Amino acid sequence: MQAIISSISSIGNQVLPPGASLGNGLTPEAARDLGLLPGIAVAASLIDAHAGGLGVIGADVKGHGLVCEGQPVTSRLAVICGTSSCHMGISKDPIFVPGVWGPYFSAMVPGFWLNEGGQSVTGKLIDHMVEGHAAFPELQVKATARCQSVYAYLNSHLDLIKKAQPVGFLTVDLHVWPDFHGNRSPLADLTLKGMVTGLKLSQDLDDLAILYLATVQAIALGTRFIIEAMEAAGHSISTLFLCGGLSKNPLFVQMHADITGMPVVLSQEVESVLVGAAILGACASGDFASVQEAMAKMSKVGKVVFPRLQDKRYYDKKYQVFLKLVEHQKEYLAIMNDN
Repeated sequence: MQAIISSISSIGNQVLPPGASLGNGLTPEAARDLGLLPGIAVAASLIDAHAGGLGVIGADVKGHGLVCEGQPVTSRLAVICGTSSCHMGISKDPIFVPGVWGPYFSAMVPGFWLNEGGQSVTGKLIDHMVEGHAAFPELQVKATARCQSVYAYLNSHLDLIKKAQPVGFLTVDLHVWPDFHGNRSPLADLTLKGMVTGLKLSQDLDDLAILYLATVQAIALGTRFIIEAMEAAGHSISTLFLCGGLSKNPLFVQMHADITGMPVVLSQEVESVLVGAAILGACASGDFASVQEAMAKMSKVGKVVFPRLQDKRYYDKKYQVFLKLVEHQKEYLAIMNDN
């Protein structure tokens, strides 16, 4: 107990909002180690995903034809997608969403409550599905020959085999439930496992590409699942703001737009976590009066990806199957546990 009290004492009990200036700035010792000047403003910081959300969610969207232009910032959902995916939604009043963390006051944007949904190991799941396939060595050779990443090659291969239909329709009979490592949101069930239905005996590059596509779609369907839970609890979301490593993949971005039916905004600066950190520093230094002002001035829209609304019926069906997969998994578990 004494050790716990000592740890709490060393941490302190003063809580400051993100971007607040700390102490007298950079200490002489830290300045010497960093090669900077003593006294430079030091801001109250954020964890990486929250800084990424801060770096994208407040961008000025004027002139891009987005419905969120005339809506409050609470209509935006920041999705920080890399090894895992985090879904950051803010609100003026606290909203309790089953299976979604929060609400936390001023945890990301000062003055707003934060709800954080999440999907575990999304980037790792895509790697796992691709690298575990029998055709992966062939994929590596062909991607290397073209000086492409394996995912750029797969995206181009999908365009090659789709023929006259939209690329997403290639998974009409292949479906994935993506919780190979349990579900973080909105079910908060760590016992859930991954599922794939529609596998064939063939193991060629076409099969690998389509399995990769189905996995990307499953992650986007999981985002839709989280959004629906947040909206059922009181959020009103119209636009997604994506950042992180997976947002560099155009297929991943387009599937999120098509499956959620919402436009996706990508930041001009790819490393949005660094933008979020810069926003905090700019507030601590007094360059901006508030984090909200700094967000609007320092976050820039790079690209907007709109959903293919003509494909809505297809993705609504995929979503129905997606929900059936977890329903069936729970039924299987009940059967096996029945004494």
